[in-house]
Amino acid sequence: MVGIASFGGYIPRLRLSRKAIVEANGWFNAGLRAYAKAERAICSWDEDSVTMAVEAARDALADGPREDFRALYLATTSAPFEDRQNAGIVAQALRLGADLNTMDVGASQRAGTTGLVAALDAVAARGGPVLYVAAEKRRAAAASQAELLYGDGAAALVLDRADGVARFLGSRSASVDFVDHYKGKGREFDYNWEERWIRDEGYLKIVSPVIAGALAEAGLKPADIAHFCLPCTLPRVAQAIAKQAGLAETSVRPNLDGLCGDTGAAHPLVMLVHALQEAKPGERILVASFGNGCDALIFEATDALPAMQRARRGIAGALKRRKEETNYAKYLAFNDLLKMERGLRSEVDKQTPLTTLYRKKDMLLSLIGGKCERCGTVQFPKSNICVNPNCRAMHSQVDQPFSEFNGTVMSFTADLLTYCPDPPAHYGMVQFAEGGRMMVDFTEVDAGQVEVGMPMRMVFRIKEVDPARGFTRYFWKAAPAGAAKEV
Repeated sequence: MVGIASFGGYIPRLRLSRKAIVEANGWFNAGLRAYAKAERAICSWDEDSVTMAVEAARDALADGPREDFRALYLATTSAPFEDRQNAGIVAQALRLGADLNTMDVGASQRAGTTGLVAALDAVAARGGPVLYVAAEKRRAAAASQAELLYGDGAAALVLDRADGVARFLGSRSASVDFVDHYKGKGREFDYNWEERWIRDEGYLKIVSPVIAGALAEAGLKPADIAHFCLPCTLPRVAQAIAKQAGLAETSVRPNLDGLCGDTGAAHPLVMLVHALQEAKPGERILVASFGNGCDALIFEATDALPAMQRARRGIAGALKRRKEETNYAKYLAFNDLLKMERGLRSEVDKQTPLTTLYRKKDMLLSLIGGKCERCGTVQFPKSNICVNPNCRAMHSQVDQPFSEFNGTVMSFTADLLTYCPDPPAHYGMVQFAEGGRMMVDFTEVDAGQVEVGMPMRMVFRIKEVDPARGFTRYFWKAAPAGAAKEV
């Protein structure tokens, strides 16, 4: 038996008002006014699919062991690197070790479920645990319908050869080269086809037979399904498919489009995690996705689920953690959709020395410091000599991860002279409760809201992007701990 041992989720805290988008672009496309309600989640300038995957995985892993994972799969169509394994960056940030199979899954809006089926098969054949993450940050042209409907987010599952919190009952897939949209090589944005065609010839003809096949494989009837997850931004399509398949209308899960938007390849897992946070033991969850065919997977909640629901932030907690954003121009700037004069201070060469990145990868990507075996002093970065003046032992330090440490602000600066994509740049000294301190950039803080003594936690973020070479450099930053843990 294979099942979900744990789950986690992440939605960026910034929520862009769709009304702000329509007010800026309605003069050109009056049809956008139909989508002016609610909001969509947007990444800050220092977030992308990799950083969101790390945060969702940290939620799923919590305080559990990390050294025994056999594999890590990352599903996304918006990976920052085309020829560098993005899953490998996530694995390094999470300290999963080198004895690990990592793989990127993409090229389809059902990549999230297609990769999940493959991961479940791998666990059944070779055992686990396996960490499966899906994350998406899709760019869309200004004044487009996609700009309003898309959203950013991630979800993570820990899969193992046991029932866990939800046992896997079966799946069915179909590969159909039905093109509802596509993104050509070298193109910035998706090209979308006509909605009625997508609905009538796509969803309504392809999805239902796959659902029937999944139910047959699991030995279930449509009435046995309590939760039906199908991402779709077209109105009433999920309800129509539920009716076709014989599922109860009450089983159709909210697609969360008004809370975070459609998170692309990650959205089936986002909806699955959200369903797991509300499901009761014994209830069955059917997850389907559409994109060049269809996948359908069925899970059954176990008696272990309630304890996990209390222990995880998940998607429900991430949705509560929000900050309204009405500045549409800021969103455009964050996504490089607006040419801006960024000033002389931004015009420095940002080349990353790849040799240094490799040699210091534990420090830079895993946030590994040192702990003196002689006196117990903790420090960052790790060095050959203990910083304790009463010890000063040489070569006495063992690896000490700092990423899960909490700390407090000792001192800080809000700098309007240093270049920052979202000024002012906040940075300062953080003292960790477990010992050690470091000067670090702050993120998710608002001007005038930072105080000495403020609780902070470490988060994996973009340090900077080299526009000349297209290289994204990552490091850890400090974020307010209270808001991040709100559930």
